[in-house]
Amino acid sequence: MAKQNVAEQFVDILVRAGVKRLYGVVGDSLNPVVDAVRRNAAIDWVHVRHEETAAFAAGAEAQITGKLTACAGSCGPGNLHLINGLYDAHRSMAPVLALASHIPSSEIGLGFFQETHPDRLFQECSHYSELISSPKQMPRLLQTAIQNAVGRSGVSVVSLPGDIAAEPAPEKAAETALVTTRPTVRPGDDEIDRLVRMIDAADKVTLFCGSGTAGAHAEVMEFAEKVKSPVGHALRGKEWIQYDNPYDVGMSGLLGYGAAYEATHECDLLILLGTDFPYNAFLPDDVQIAQVDVRPEHLGRRSKLDLAVWGDVRETLRCLIPRVREKTNRRFLDKMLKKHADALEGVVKAYTRKVDKHVPIHPEYVASVLDDMADDDAVFTVDTGMCNVWAARYISPNGRRRVIGSFSHGSMANALPMAIGAQLTDRSRQVVSMSGDGGFSMLMGDFLTLVQYDLPVKVVLFNNSSLSMVELEMLVAGLPSYGTANRNPDFAAVARACGAYGVRVEKPKELAGALKSAFKHKGPALVDVVTDPNALSIPPKISAEMVTGFALSASKMVLDGGVGRMLQMARSNLRNVPRP
Repeated sequence: MAKQNVAEQFVDILVRAGVKRLYGVVGDSLNPVVDAVRRNAAIDWVHVRHEETAAFAAGAEAQITGKLTACAGSCGPGNLHLINGLYDAHRSMAPVLALASHIPSSEIGLGFFQETHPDRLFQECSHYSELISSPKQMPRLLQTAIQNAVGRSGVSVVSLPGDIAAEPAPEKAAETALVTTRPTVRPGDDEIDRLVRMIDAADKVTLFCGSGTAGAHAEVMEFAEKVKSPVGHALRGKEWIQYDNPYDVGMSGLLGYGAAYEATHECDLLILLGTDFPYNAFLPDDVQIAQVDVRPEHLGRRSKLDLAVWGDVRETLRCLIPRVREKTNRRFLDKMLKKHADALEGVVKAYTRKVDKHVPIHPEYVASVLDDMADDDAVFTVDTGMCNVWAARYISPNGRRRVIGSFSHGSMANALPMAIGAQLTDRSRQVVSMSGDGGFSMLMGDFLTLVQYDLPVKVVLFNNSSLSMVELEMLVAGLPSYGTANRNPDFAAVARACGAYGVRVEKPKELAGALKSAFKHKGPALVDVVTDPNALSIPPKISAEMVTGFALSASKMVLDGGVGRMLQMARSNLRNVPRP
């Protein structure tokens, strides 16, 4: 049997760790690894058109599957392109292993052609970033990188010079067991005891939930019923906690709606569950706050805590539910449910005013029709900007759908690359990229990746010929919009020229038929919808707090573009409120 080289050993270890695909763009320093992938039937090379796409796709696959994924870039400029997608994956806590191939090892530090120092460059967006400078470091260094990515939920980067990748691997290299799953973490007894006492002593408890509530929906609902608590959520908590939730009071933050803000400020005890919600201006400073998070570095970094609880949300709630006293007074919960419904009644008019006849088409209408027509287990990838607003307001979670985006990093152009990674996990599952024209055109070259691999991703393009979220930010700051206009082509014609299905929609009555046809098409499809750039209503009074970052509840008026089905859900929940 022929002796393995370092590249072959590298690829074999990735396969043992469960990696199915390696996303990247080929290049000379990567050639030994790419050739090793070619000869290994258990892993595929996914050739994208830009390395940023590779990192976004790997991050999306990791978020969908919860398993380790991988991407790669060649030396210098190649791996440098990975950095934005890796920042997003790291901040989204997606386990990703990035291979940054390097210049010849004998030339490192001498200003060689294409020289960078990837082991330094990626330190801020990874848990682990190291250089393999000798074959003798394999496989221990790669195994350490994998265990950092999986165990700490984030990115690891391995820098590998091309000449070392081609060298013989060390004989009898130890094949230690790989950690490929995370444990659950139970809080200490003292923290549980203190939290029970705080909950029992509080008359009004509110839960505010983030992505850390994934897998804990049943426990959150049982706990909310026992303590009669309103349940709000951050954007990343929406898909896990909003559905089948009779205690729902909406979302807080820049895209917030409903009574989540009031519920978090009018309670006696606010419990933050699995959220690293970044906008501390939306959090109260005059109520007791307890935070539960599996990552201790998140505890207390957004608000002053009265109790920090290090633990998994589901395990923590399982400890609490049998121990806290059941509350019988629903007045606070019912008051917040009523406020929530009333708040949505007040803003829904923007959506109901002749949207099915308005030209250019209201983007709210597009998102609403899309929500109705998409599959019950669809994956939505969402561009940063106004697509975040429409997804937050109109895409209905149900426990089977997924909604992923650059919700922590806030990068443009993420939706199409993420759709590639999401679709490759399951070609039979519907994947919809909710793209803005600015984000789509930034990485439009990777629409060709959909065509090359015949991926049935459906791109729904919200085309308002502007960077509308940036325009809104300028207006709120009292500045005239400048540099935000896009001169766009007919994107549907571009899609057809690429070999995909493409249709352009300019009238509301054409929308449902266009989406239906695109969804029926077996390959990649793009629906270019010309939408109204003036879809947002701006409040008549701009406060100082808004100018400095949409702070506090006044900002909720800014994104007043309707709330779609959220109102129906709120009305339904009001049935639980006793009538006088």
